[in-house]
Amino acid sequence: MQVSTVEAPAPKVRDAVDEVLPVPRLFTLGLQHVLVMYAGAVAVPFIIGGALKLSPQDTAFLVSADLFACGLVTIIQSFGATQWFGIKLPVMMGVTFASVSPMLAIAAGHPGQDGARLLFGTIIGAGVVAMIIAPLVSRMIRFFPPVVTGSIILVIGVSLMKIGINWIFDPAVAPKTPQIVDPANTAWLEAVKKVTGIPEIPKSFAPAATLNNPTYATGAAIAISALVLVIILVIARYGRGFLANVAVLIGIIIGAIVAAIVGMMKFDNVAKADWFALIIPFRFGVPTFDFVMILTMSIVMIVVMIESTGMFLALGEMTGRKVTQPMLSAGLRTDGLGTLIGGIFNTFPYTSFSQNVGLVGVTGVRSRFVTVTGGIILLVLGLVPKMGALVAALPTAVLGGAGLVMFGMVAATGIRILGGVDFKTNRFNPFIVAVSVGMGMIPLVAPNFKLWMPEAIKPMVDSGILLAAVAAVGLNFFFNGAHTTDEEIMEAAKASDGGH
Repeated sequence: MQVSTVEAPAPKVRDAVDEVLPVPRLFTLGLQHVLVMYAGAVAVPFIIGGALKLSPQDTAFLVSADLFACGLVTIIQSFGATQWFGIKLPVMMGVTFASVSPMLAIAAGHPGQDGARLLFGTIIGAGVVAMIIAPLVSRMIRFFPPVVTGSIILVIGVSLMKIGINWIFDPAVAPKTPQIVDPANTAWLEAVKKVTGIPEIPKSFAPAATLNNPTYATGAAIAISALVLVIILVIARYGRGFLANVAVLIGIIIGAIVAAIVGMMKFDNVAKADWFALIIPFRFGVPTFDFVMILTMSIVMIVVMIESTGMFLALGEMTGRKVTQPMLSAGLRTDGLGTLIGGIFNTFPYTSFSQNVGLVGVTGVRSRFVTVTGGIILLVLGLVPKMGALVAALPTAVLGGAGLVMFGMVAATGIRILGGVDFKTNRFNPFIVAVSVGMGMIPLVAPNFKLWMPEAIKPMVDSGILLAAVAAVGLNFFFNGAHTTDEEIMEAAKASDGGH
């Protein structure tokens, strides 16, 4: 007698992106992501708060609100919220610097809380527009074969190196110049102003910077950055398993301890900060709206979404998960939702943070739940100002050594992808790479190239990533047409993963 058996269905195997790691690992890896993006996250609130001439208390609130919104939008983007929101990849969300220029323009013309209401109304309007147009931007994925994505990712990595280098040389969030004005010259000029019988001195007249800035590129900052870099490299060489995954975090922690010992970390703001504070929507009152300003910010959001497309493709290739058009649409729609949330909670436009893409490459950990945990940590930091102030006390020099590794990994990913591109039989591909990389370098090498351009154009050409993306997509369409094969995408994914 033959007994029939019914085989149990095979359990569903989760890939690396959907892997849920043990809680201690999630927390440690998530904290690592938070530390990497923290400096960039808190820089914009300080800049805009100062431009709006807000009180120190209001500026501090902007920082907490920003961290809270960063965490909330990160969770939505990484975990997902219905099929409409979230790319469900390991993404950390932060304030886009592309929006700083138009926000400063608003603040300059409308300081104070009235300006804040206009600014946040503009951000809300731009967020709504971005959500509506996200599917249109996402349909551009067929224009991103490996020769395009490799070029863009290479430019992303090279562009980020500027951030890492400035972290080393500038001990504060705000960039410092290598030279400063001699105080004696300033005193002489003030004395001249008091003398009668001379023509009125133009307001823009000032002595030239001739003295070396004592706070720029100090030996201590360089030494700490070098220490962090060496620690990361040693752990990467000899560490195994979990230890190797948190090499960046260990380097940052040891660097922070050394910085505290030598007096580079200041804890005054930590002592003054509260233990708990709610993030109140519309703290500055009912937002006001201006059509022209919303239109300007919406143009910036298009730029941001094109940049995000490059980030998502880079992450897709790093993680081995193919980024489909619906996924891309959901991810870009979340950029718009994050911006809307930012306006409601008195913060700013949000996008995927490219700094953290490099961390995925360094650690090799592809789980999106790591960044979900990072989002939860950011939420807590936003609600606990004292904890946020503690992390804010971390000198950027500590992050500098880590930045060289992480941002270099992004560039290396682009190089590996380009290594699989056909340069032998396709004589056009070298032109695509050469010109697109060159275009991406313009804002880095000549940041004042837009000096005589109309103000409306400047935000669109200020991003080397955008210039590289436009050049690569346009040249590829001109030379090769708008098509890409699954084989090309698979080869690019293998290259980005080191060929494993």
